[in-house]
Amino acid sequence: MSQSTLKVNELHEDADFEENGVDVFDEKALAEEETSDSELLEDDLLSQGTAQRVLDATQLYLGEIGYSPLLTAEEEVYFARRALRGDVSSRRRMIESNLRLVVKIARRYNNRGLALLDLIEEGNLGLIRAVEKFDPERGFRFSTYATWWIRQTIERAIMNQTRTIRLPIHIVKELNVYLRTARELSHKLDHEPSAEEIAERLDRPVDDVNRMLRLNERITSVDTPLGGDSDKALLDILADEKDNGPEDTTQNNDMKQNIVKWLFELNAKQREVLARRFGLLGYEAATLEDVGREIGLTRERVRQIQVEGLRRLREILQTQGLNIEELFRE
Repeated sequence: MSQSTLKVNELHEDADFEENGVDVFDEKALAEEETSDSELLEDDLLSQGTAQRVLDATQLYLGEIGYSPLLTAEEEVYFARRALRGDVSSRRRMIESNLRLVVKIARRYNNRGLALLDLIEEGNLGLIRAVEKFDPERGFRFSTYATWWIRQTIERAIMNQTRTIRLPIHIVKELNVYLRTARELSHKLDHEPSAEEIAERLDRPVDDVNRMLRLNERITSVDTPLGGDSDKALLDILADEKDNGPEDTTQNNDMKQNIVKWLFELNAKQREVLARRFGLLGYEAATLEDVGREIGLTRERVRQIQVEGLRRLREILQTQGLNIEELFRE
């Protein structure tokens, strides 16, 4: 492993890990979540040909960890026993042989506010913790045990690093239950679940669901940078309630009619969300929650579509020699 990758052998145990909110391993929870190693690792993350490998940081990392062979069940027990006795080389072998498991789990948390490499780095900390605590005599495979720790560290990092207000640990854990249920329902129902559907699944009051989901609102996550020389963010410019809105703002620049034309260069969903959010195309300006109720999506999904639409709008403006900050000047 090169120095450009995570130096797993130099990472050490965080003595305050449990105090900071990660539970001691729950064997009952393990039994409920246990998945075979073949299922966990069957996706080869390095299947792309080397000729087509993109030389960015992520691909370089994936390429390097691919040289670490997976352990058999017998090797796993052997190295785990030695690692528990303090053998550094066995500890390193256990870690390096399971780095691809971290990547597989981290990819499930993409688009949650942290870059993939950041998710992988946090997951690697969970993997290291799992190696240090794993007891092979208890009868379950290491990948199952490690999955629990990897998920714990990634989910905690997402909660702590993507919000400006840190929540108490017991609230974070409860919120994770709601978010995980929402993700499961979205796959099952093929649409973003409503608060009522989540409440029914968890047998909880709808008011409790709404209260918890509101805690997931990230104060800074919508501050997508404008780029260039500007240090402003898109929503800082567009969401000022004291402003008259984009149509009135652009009247003096003779761009009002162009806004409609540019909106119709977006896809239908992006166009509708932006129009409803900012009072265009005959709609009245509405909050993310109101827009979500009108079009049957969650607040978070509406926010994502809004960011995508604004990013696309910025690209369109650049082809006209304009920038979005000039168009929506405060």
